[in-house]
Amino acid sequence: MSNVDLQELFNQRLGRYQAAIAMDPLDRMPVACGSNYFAEIYSGNTNQQTIYDPAKWLEAEMAFIRDFPEVDVLRNSRIYAPMFDAVNCLTYRLPGRDLPARTQFQFVEQEYMKADEYDQLIENPTLFLINTWLPRIMGELAEPGSARATMALIKAGMTQMQMGEIMRTRGIRLQNECGMPQPMAGFFLAPFDAIADAMRGLTATMMDMYRQPEKLKQACDALVDEMVNLALCTGDPFRRYPIFVPTHKPMFLSPEQFDEFYWPSFKAVIEKLHLAGYAVRAYLEGDWGQHWKHLLELPKGSVLCDIDSQGDIFKALDELGHHQCLAGGVADSVLILGTPQEMREQVKRLCEAAGKDKRLLINGGCNIPYDTKPENYRAMLDAILEFGQYDSSLKPAPKPEGIVPFRSAPARKVFTSWETRKAEWGGVQGDEALIREPWERFEAMAYAFVWQWVL
Repeated sequence: MSNVDLQELFNQRLGRYQAAIAMDPLDRMPVACGSNYFAEIYSGNTNQQTIYDPAKWLEAEMAFIRDFPEVDVLRNSRIYAPMFDAVNCLTYRLPGRDLPARTQFQFVEQEYMKADEYDQLIENPTLFLINTWLPRIMGELAEPGSARATMALIKAGMTQMQMGEIMRTRGIRLQNECGMPQPMAGFFLAPFDAIADAMRGLTATMMDMYRQPEKLKQACDALVDEMVNLALCTGDPFRRYPIFVPTHKPMFLSPEQFDEFYWPSFKAVIEKLHLAGYAVRAYLEGDWGQHWKHLLELPKGSVLCDIDSQGDIFKALDELGHHQCLAGGVADSVLILGTPQEMREQVKRLCEAAGKDKRLLINGGCNIPYDTKPENYRAMLDAILEFGQYDSSLKPAPKPEGIVPFRSAPARKVFTSWETRKAEWGGVQGDEALIREPWERFEAMAYAFVWQWVL
């Protein structure tokens, strides 16, 4: 296929995906899973190879695309293990290092923030992370200021830059050689999840809801702008792709707890990103059935909602499908244990339930599992193309591309402002802009680097 044809294919796929999210008219249902863990295993990789060897990761993706060219967007990993190794990050156990090579990485939830430290977090969240939290989650920083700790931070910065180049190269090659866009770019957490996942842990956070509820809510509010900043710093500057957010703790919350502690700050982040021109792809992990009514409060077509296998996709279509695009509908059991005929029948039911008035991207529950049967995955794609047709007269095309100002795109956060730095120098004698621009760019990158560890 020529470069021109590949670019046209890329534009069609991206345009179809963007139209689906925005609830705009479509030619057909996109094949647009979020996390395709099956791709790396199907192509011969171990989990360890995928997170340690970027070349093997890319080779696996390209091989998968060749065998399943019907796929419109593809993603299968976000971890670059050497960066976690550089600081001995204690929040992750990794395949090949702590776990067997063919095992998924695991998150280690501990009480990394003490109950009496909320005021510090609220007063200056970033300072708290740098001085208190990072040394607790990074084994190499056990003795802050030591030569070993300093070297670890240097290595972490180097691996972060390398990861950025890996992702950039990957995106370019997938676009130019396969015509393949991505399902999302950038990430953040709901403020409540940032606290309950990586700082206090779920058990301690649940106790805080009763023992110091106002402190917990104030902390969630204090993290809103930090999460917005993280999302903007890691998102696609051209706004082609939605920003990713996994939601981890709503399944443990009653509707009253969700309404009081989780939703207000989470909603605030999404609304600010919408004003900055971004959509969001949210993994509604577990059963969100008692909470998802709140997604009707957000602008139409602003959130692509992945419904997990525990959720009722048909109920979600009835209650949300006319307002937000949904993804999901195929249980892990069908992908792993079912037959191609069972898959075809399930896809047909889903397409009939969605019709043309509700928006659905047929997928597994937030991901395609590692041990999916290839014949079942093939049957899913074939059935989507058979039953998911809408209007063949429409020609999908991406939204106009460009870095343009939006109504509310806040300036990137920095730790040491340019004015402070300039004053410490006693002013500058030449072209200030030539010095200021790279200073602020690298300050903003370092600031976001601190916050990315909450994931």
